[in-house]
Amino acid sequence: MKITLGPVLFNWPAEKWRDFYFRIADEAEVDAVCLGEVVCAKRLPFFEPVLPEVAERLMAAGKEVIFSTLALVMNKAERKAVRAVAEMAGEALVEINDISALAHMDGAPFMAGPFINIYNEATLGFLARKGAARVCLPPELGEEAIAALTKAAGELGVETEVMAFGRMPLAVSARCYHARVHNLSKDGCQFVCEKDANGMDLKTLDDEPFLAVNGIQTMSHACLNLAGEARALAEMGVAALRLSPQDCDMVRVAGIFRALADGEIEPEAAGRALDDLALPFPFANGYFHGKPGAEWIGRLVDSAAARA
Repeated sequence: MKITLGPVLFNWPAEKWRDFYFRIADEAEVDAVCLGEVVCAKRLPFFEPVLPEVAERLMAAGKEVIFSTLALVMNKAERKAVRAVAEMAGEALVEINDISALAHMDGAPFMAGPFINIYNEATLGFLARKGAARVCLPPELGEEAIAALTKAAGELGVETEVMAFGRMPLAVSARCYHARVHNLSKDGCQFVCEKDANGMDLKTLDDEPFLAVNGIQTMSHACLNLAGEARALAEMGVAALRLSPQDCDMVRVAGIFRALADGEIEPEAAGRALDDLALPFPFANGYFHGKPGAEWIGRLVDSAAARA
């Protein structure tokens, strides 16, 4: 299986964003890297000046570069931003995260990102007819749905990718709670989301960890970890595992999943290595097992064997 690094979903300073990708180019064992702003168009001007340099560095290192688009397009400026990504990409693959981006593909092959709700074969077929070469399935799908969609995708000549690490993207909104909690308007947000490199943690009224907020985006509190399920995903025919960047040693994370995908380490060893990262939130894999997404099913065995 291939390893893909998804786009940075958080509002990192431009220098940190650039240096992160430079290190990925030089050290990370990944096959493809997604670049671009997915969450909030207001962040674009900060890192756009260094985007060509980052893309060139990644391509020189032998990584495939995929250009990602916004997950929520609401006005003319945002439509223009999506069109600009499609024009800038050239022959590179564009990852669409809002269905309106299809209008700018002009028949070129594209990738459907995890914000596109691909829940059934009919949707998959529609996207394939429009030119989808790859799809990253939504993280809330369970094992049976992933298997069925991967089988259907194979028959259509489309590759499937499954998110295997990172806080799960759950929803985007026209309003910005990140600004609201700081008594700011969305238009005058002062980019306060930059203060939370992994998103802002939310708790229930009973002081229990619940979700995370990243600008207009709602994310899981827990970090998805499908190291234990990677073997089952490979057996289904899933082409790639996606790692969503967190403010941690992503080169190390990529190395763990690369070794796991290549069969160099067992899932148990991969799990221990990921535990050693000491992330500030727990791991979860509930969705894959048909359980609430926040749950952790401590089962690092082949799922078919477990059912026997």
